[in-house]
Amino acid sequence: MRPFKYSTAPDPATAIGLVSANPTAKYLGGGTNLVDLMKEDVMRPAELVDVSRLKYAKIEKKGSGVSIGATATNAFTANDDLIRENYPLLAMAILAGASAQIRNMATNGGNLNQRTRCSYFYDVNMPCNKREPGTGCGALHGVNKNHAIFGWSEKCVATYPSDMAVALAALNAVVQVEGVNNTKRSIPFADFHRLPGDHPELDNNLKQGEFITSIDLPANKFAEKSYYLKIRERSSYAFALVSVAAALVTDGNKIKEVRIALGGVAHKPWRASVAEQWLIGKHATEANFKAAAAAELKNAQPLQHNKYKVALAAKAIIRALEGAMQGGAYGTMEADSTSKN
Repeated sequence: MRPFKYSTAPDPATAIGLVSANPTAKYLGGGTNLVDLMKEDVMRPAELVDVSRLKYAKIEKKGSGVSIGATATNAFTANDDLIRENYPLLAMAILAGASAQIRNMATNGGNLNQRTRCSYFYDVNMPCNKREPGTGCGALHGVNKNHAIFGWSEKCVATYPSDMAVALAALNAVVQVEGVNNTKRSIPFADFHRLPGDHPELDNNLKQGEFITSIDLPANKFAEKSYYLKIRERSSYAFALVSVAAALVTDGNKIKEVRIALGGVAHKPWRASVAEQWLIGKHATEANFKAAAAAELKNAQPLQHNKYKVALAAKAIIRALEGAMQGGAYGTMEADSTSKN
C-alpha cells in the first residue's frame, strides 16, 4: 500500500471541500472495497477523507417513502423495521451480499460506489481500461466467464457487483448528492451508474467531490409480492453470476405493474424493461414469465465464455417472478462450476 494522507471531516462541507480540491482524494466510509483495492495497488488515492462519522446514518420516513442515510451500514439498513416491513426486496438483496462481517462495516453510499470484481481489473499486470484507460480490455478476448452480456463495449466488459443496487434499481430509488458550495442534486437510480462506452474508468455520474447523502425510496406497492434471487458459484461470500430483483402488483392473476432488475449481467444494474413491458396486462403464468424472459434475453450479447448466462438469466427471471407471486422475498442457488458454456 502506498503512502496517503488521512483526515477526518467534522462536517460535510469540509469533506466535500477536501475531496473536490484534490482529484486523487477519495471518501472513506467502511472501506470494505477501497482499502482492498489500495492493498492490491489498483487504486492509489493520495488522500482519504473519513466520512464515517458524519450524521447521515438515519433511516426515516420522507413523504410517502423512506430516506436511507448514506453512512448507515448495510446491516443496519437491512434490519431496520421501516425497510423490512415496507421494502423487503431491499432487505433481502442486502442480506444476500458479502458476509455478515462486511455488512456490519460497509456503508450504503460506499455500496453504490464499489468497483467491479473483474479479475483483470484487480491484476495490475494485465491490461484494463477501467484501471488504466487506453491499455485495452484483457477480458474482451480473455477469460470472460463472469462478464457482461448486456451493454458492454469494446473498451470494457466488466460487471457491477452490488446486490443492494439491483433492488434499488427495481424500486426506482433516487440518490441525493451534495457538492461544493452546498449545491444539491437528485439522481434517478437508472442514471446513477454508467455503461462503459468509451469511458469505462467512470463507474457512475458523480462529479469529483460530490458526496452521497441519502438514497430515497418512493412509496412501495410491491412489498407483498417481491423476490430476490441470487445465483452464485458458492453459497456464501460470492458475487452473483446472475441475480434478479422481481416485484409485482396484480389484480387477481393479472399483472398491473412489474419491476425486474438484473445483476451480474452488465456494467450497471440492468432494468429488464423489455420483459416488464411484455408482462403488463398479462396473466401471471409460467408461460408468460418464460416469454417475457425470452424477449428480454433476445438482445443479450454474450462473450466467448459466458453464453451460459443467457439461459441462466432467463431461468432466473422466471424463478424470481414465481417467487414474487408466492409472496417470497429471497432465494439463493449455487451454480455448478463445472457446467459447460
